[in-house]
Amino acid sequence: MNMKGGVRGRRVFGGIVLVLVLIQLGACRSERRGKDFITWDDIQLGEDGAGLSTRDGSKVIVVDQYGGGDSLTVQGAIDIVPDHNTQRVKIFILAGEKVVVPKTKPYISFIGDERRVYDTVITWNNKASDTDENGAQLGTYRSASVTIESDYFCATGITFQNTVVAQPGATGMQAVALRVSGDMAFFYRARILGSQDTLLDQRGSHYYYQCYIEGNIDFIFGRGRSLFKNCNLHSTAQSSGAIAAHHRDSPDDDTGFSFVDCEITGTGNIFLGRAWGDYSRIIYANSDIDNIIIPDGWSDWDLPYRQKTAVFSEYSCRGRGANTGGRVSWRKIFTYEEVKPFLSMEFIEGDQWLKL
Repeated sequence: MNMKGGVRGRRVFGGIVLVLVLIQLGACRSERRGKDFITWDDIQLGEDGAGLSTRDGSKVIVVDQYGGGDSLTVQGAIDIVPDHNTQRVKIFILAGEKVVVPKTKPYISFIGDERRVYDTVITWNNKASDTDENGAQLGTYRSASVTIESDYFCATGITFQNTVVAQPGATGMQAVALRVSGDMAFFYRARILGSQDTLLDQRGSHYYYQCYIEGNIDFIFGRGRSLFKNCNLHSTAQSSGAIAAHHRDSPDDDTGFSFVDCEITGTGNIFLGRAWGDYSRIIYANSDIDNIIIPDGWSDWDLPYRQKTAVFSEYSCRGRGANTGGRVSWRKIFTYEEVKPFLSMEFIEGDQWLKL
């Protein structure tokens, strides 16, 4: 995503070399194909603090980058999972590297120690202008440190990071920390760190609960239908920037970003959202907003016709940045009945795939 004038930045390599991964092959949990729902059990290991035991005594595979386990890398652990697996696979991670979870490997959980989430980091430093082995530019999508293409993915206690720092003034600095293109994904107490284009919520229904998401320009973007509940959205912008950029091509698309009971903090003078697509839809409700929001609040992407079709709204927000007196005239003002469908897991049809 580009702001006027572009961005520039520097490449930084960061990572924690020690990797310990436990993979637990779990069992189905109910007569109604319990694997078709995500539950709290899917992001928990054993009852001991280290997570080295399992409640059902199932197989554990250890991955240690120093050679003390069965695999050296997180990606190697994912490769062990059989294609089209039908059972939950849990991966306990202390640190990691650039990772792809392919579409053929659903029901995977990344589990870190919630007490060490700042140390449990999967990090890389690709940006859009970097080239692959064939000399082709990666582009924004392929810059991701972690890519989730599979369905029914879960993560908790993990930091997803891209260390590229984007600054106004250069191009090609888009650097995704986490790309989610699979359907029905759940992130709980995860940290997603980057600069420009931190979280690519590409497509599918997703639930982010009590997560921390950081960046400066369009740091949450994509075509997804996602609920962000009790999350901290933290701007690192030095001047201009934007939190969200949603892409929606038709009023019939059931997609959008809903931010409920969130806390918006940080620096800069930024937009709440930008109309990346003609029918972009972004809602903030019952959220605390710091004094970092441009009075206009919303951007039409310099395409005035989108003012008639974009759905941008704030409902019952508070804080020094929640004053709507200077907002654009074309934002939507919802009643409670109009905003209600966006306030709960109903928005992402959570009753069909979540039991939390």
